[in-house]
Amino acid sequence: MLDPRGFSGLTQGDCVRIQEELAGQVVQSGPLTLESLRRVAGVDLAYWREGDRERAVCCIVVIQLPERTVVEKCWAAGDVTFPYIPGCLAFRELPLVVEAAALLEHRPDLFVFDGNGILHPRSMGLASHASFYLNTPTVGMAKSYFKVEGARFDPPGPEAGMSSDIVREGRVLGRALRTRREVRPIFVSVGNWIDLDTACKLALALTDQESHIPIPTRYADLETHIQRETLRGVG
Repeated sequence: MLDPRGFSGLTQGDCVRIQEELAGQVVQSGPLTLESLRRVAGVDLAYWREGDRERAVCCIVVIQLPERTVVEKCWAAGDVTFPYIPGCLAFRELPLVVEAAALLEHRPDLFVFDGNGILHPRSMGLASHASFYLNTPTVGMAKSYFKVEGARFDPPGPEAGMSSDIVREGRVLGRALRTRREVRPIFVSVGNWIDLDTACKLALALTDQESHIPIPTRYADLETHIQRETLRGVG
């Protein structure tokens, strides 16, 4: 497995080849159940510029279940050296994800990303790609829809828990899931080593009345804003 610190030398063709190789190793099933989960980690990143440098911070917030309480927070920040290439976001973000995850004292049963798993042109979004470095089941729970050419879905019904599969050429890539009544859906996709039904049950169980975004990624997103403001102009 290529060290994320070596991603900066990759071409777009290299990235596509790596994604295609890893996609065949994704397992859309696993032993995890809603009842067996004890710790879930939410992951998110935020970017900013300092002169000609692009910087980012990755924040991870670990939630204890069933209490839904925060047991740990950690973060890693640094320069972003990999260019933006559509469909290759993981190569920009994985170095900081891996660095932040290495700081965790509590090992999560699952990592949840504000992004996608197999809902991706090559079935290798950030959540799926990260699983091979984290050696832990992963799920993508994106707040916005990442359009994959040829994929289609119908808007889910208005009630919480209603959903609609996102399908391309007969294959289910993810699910549009309404987590709160008459609020825009989130987009859930398998990262690795978990099934889509379990991922959606988890999304509903981790959503409270404060937001339609599940608690782990919502807390991680809030933490990135705090850390970004603290880090601006530092380092």
